[in-house]
Amino acid sequence: MCPNCDDIVRTVLLLGQLALYADMDGADLDFVEVVGPSLAVSLPEPPPDMFPSGHDPDDGPIHPGENS
Repeated sequence: MCPNCDDIVRTVLLLGQLALYADMDGADLDFVEVVGPSLAVSLPEPPPDMFPSGHDPDDGPIHPGENS
């Protein structure tokens, strides 16, 4: 297993739990707004070969609210 895989799994799990918390009645959304981006930024670089060769994360469908 790659050296950062445990960190990636742990951080993604925390982001998921934060998303569930944000949907709860009475959730502190200020907390969610501060912690969510901080967790996302803390994700380590993905290990080599995690994505197929030539993968472009910016290549995909246009989503509502995005410029074409």
